[in-house]
Amino acid sequence: MTSAFIYDHVRTPRGKGRPDGALHEITPTRLAAQTLAALRDRSRLDTALVGDVILGCVTPVGDQGANLPRMAALVAGYDQGVPGQQINRFCGSGLEAVNAAAAQVIAGQAEVMVAGGVESMSRVQMFSDGGACYTDPDVTWNTHYVPQGIGADLIATMDGYTRDMLDAYAVESQRRAAHAWEQGWFDRSVVPVRDVIGDVICARDEHVRPGCSMADLAKLKPAFVATGDAGYDAVMISRYPRIETINHVHTGGNSSGIVDGAAAMLVGSAGFGRDSGLRPRARVRGWMSAGSEPSIMLTGPGPLAHRLLARCGMTPKDIDLWEINEAFAAVAMRFMRDMDVGPECVNVNGGAIAMGHPLGATGTMLVGTVLDELERRNLNTALITLCAAAGMATATIIERV
Repeated sequence: MTSAFIYDHVRTPRGKGRPDGALHEITPTRLAAQTLAALRDRSRLDTALVGDVILGCVTPVGDQGANLPRMAALVAGYDQGVPGQQINRFCGSGLEAVNAAAAQVIAGQAEVMVAGGVESMSRVQMFSDGGACYTDPDVTWNTHYVPQGIGADLIATMDGYTRDMLDAYAVESQRRAAHAWEQGWFDRSVVPVRDVIGDVICARDEHVRPGCSMADLAKLKPAFVATGDAGYDAVMISRYPRIETINHVHTGGNSSGIVDGAAAMLVGSAGFGRDSGLRPRARVRGWMSAGSEPSIMLTGPGPLAHRLLARCGMTPKDIDLWEINEAFAAVAMRFMRDMDVGPECVNVNGGAIAMGHPLGATGTMLVGTVLDELERRNLNTALITLCAAAGMATATIIERV
């Protein structure tokens, strides 16, 4: 069977997802186009060979509506014969794009694909696309829908994670991300974003807070108290009656940051690499997506990772580095508990709490970040996973070649 290999990847810095953020003036189409162009130029890619451009995007309306990947490819100067498709598996979209690209290559339907994702959260507000899971009372009643933050606080309540434990995790995420930037470990893959006249407007992740302390985070109020009091605590407790009260311990400081960003990855066959003079950096060994209990919503990554490892004939001991999207601190802490792994090999360069979570792009960013780190440490295997809304998760295993 044909294998799918990762040849290169790039990402933008993450800009604050609000009107005064560094990337707000850049449309999501042009944000994605800059990563596509950088990927092409770095690899000297003949874009006429590309079978498809697959980009994740979680809120596909307004600036992010229609078929953004096709337009971004054209704006980037790709051959007009290259199509584009936009996919949405909520927060897992960027990783699902990589998996979909690998599937095309493995099936022999394409020699090379470009996968990635984009989200401009400063220009297109989260939830602005509506959807039955948020707006249809019949659907929300039958699925016990609650906002994700309530689910995160329930995980903390059930697992016994205190506010101090979550804040300590967040401080470490900030420390690791700041250290990685200081050491230049992101320089290879981060492409500065330029404005319409070519000036660099963002070259580093804008959300990172070097020197963030426990005292700083202690000043923040729990983010989901009012949401819980509005009735969502009662909905969740009706689903989990063994819980009397939900402890609201997540804040803006120990949850993922709202940011803008884009990423792109070159996935191809061994033959493509030989013909193009490119050396593969990693092989996509396996992937899987699955559903989980939709009310708590955020517990899928651990069980899914175990299933994926079993499918690939592996155990957790075969994984050198892990990347779990830090949607909330409790999500990452639950994942480490589920996999029985320690923080020394999980999100070693920080995560979304420090750098932010551009919804449709994060999955691709995680693959790229951990691949760079595997190479830097001369390690071999990594597992990447994200929880997703409505109770889903996506996971992928890569190995260096």
